[in-house]
Amino acid sequence: MSVPPRGAAPHQWRGVVEEYRERLPVSDATPVISLGEGGTPLVRSDPLSVETGCDVWLKYDGANPTGSFKDRGMTLAISKAVEERAKAVVCASTGNTSASAAAYAARAGLTCAVLVPKGKVALGKMAATLVHGARMLEVDGNFDASLNVARDLADRFRVTLVNSVNPFRLEGQKTAAFEICDALGRAPDIHCVPVGNAGNISSHWMGYSEYLIDSVIPEPPQLFGFQAAGAAPIVKGEPIADPQTIATAIRIGNPASWEKAVAAASASEGAIGSVTDRQILAAYRRLAREGLFVEPASAASVAGMLQLHADGRLPAGRTVVCVLTGHGLKDTEWAIAGAAPPVTVPADADTVAAELGL
Repeated sequence: MSVPPRGAAPHQWRGVVEEYRERLPVSDATPVISLGEGGTPLVRSDPLSVETGCDVWLKYDGANPTGSFKDRGMTLAISKAVEERAKAVVCASTGNTSASAAAYAARAGLTCAVLVPKGKVALGKMAATLVHGARMLEVDGNFDASLNVARDLADRFRVTLVNSVNPFRLEGQKTAAFEICDALGRAPDIHCVPVGNAGNISSHWMGYSEYLIDSVIPEPPQLFGFQAAGAAPIVKGEPIADPQTIATAIRIGNPASWEKAVAAASASEGAIGSVTDRQILAAYRRLAREGLFVEPASAASVAGMLQLHADGRLPAGRTVVCVLTGHGLKDTEWAIAGAAPPVTVPADADTVAAELGL
């Protein structure tokens, strides 16, 4: 085994813009605002592989700097905002976008305004937004109302909108597909992802399509997106005025990337379906037992894969990737609610051993 010379620095992941610069809309004039995002783990799930008869992998994007996949797109959106001499950025959010926008705006020295639906943002996400110095305003309405206000603000004032309707967001998010292919040495056969505002499934198809066109992969995967049953406008075929689900990150009634998501699912010969809150929580707990702590919305991809298997729509022997979009510390309510309360014991090793059955 060769040992690098003393003082020689090994390669450090440089963030998605530098790692995939030739595939992104940047130039030498683009000031790259990065927190080292991307390069997240692709973890094989032995239990899910045994149960489904497939080779199941979990793309843990909760390992990004602000704890969600949003950082992939935000690095590019904020970099381009700085390049275009923006003075401020604005976004609507159920929490993850706001945390990411606040962090990258702080990195760039930009003012960041965040519009969130009143009373519907998990505390972990709100804390991350506030600590980075963003100005948070609670809108008396749901996410869709917040996004409408953010759009109007960007149209009428000199601020840059950094929601997924910003094309640079999707360009950055497509790098997840690149990383998956680079790690596996091929594309998976099936790619499962949660669907909220629908930017992820759209961007992932962009990434796979680029690799296909450039002959990096011979075949793309089928893409399956999963909404929560109480917030499934694409599945129902019409917007939902009052979406309801425990999975707050995908509690969206009128996705901004609706048409792109439908096109991605159709072009890949996949589909967009829905899973119940009960299925999401079951998958959430299974992932925790494998050591992967995710927010409930992230577990929709695994819940959906298991639904495909139960329906006989997941052929054995396939390579499957489920994207886990956000870290569990984003939304801890269900982790605590589903856990047994701690037992109080005296400071005595024998008593502790007895409690543990040792």
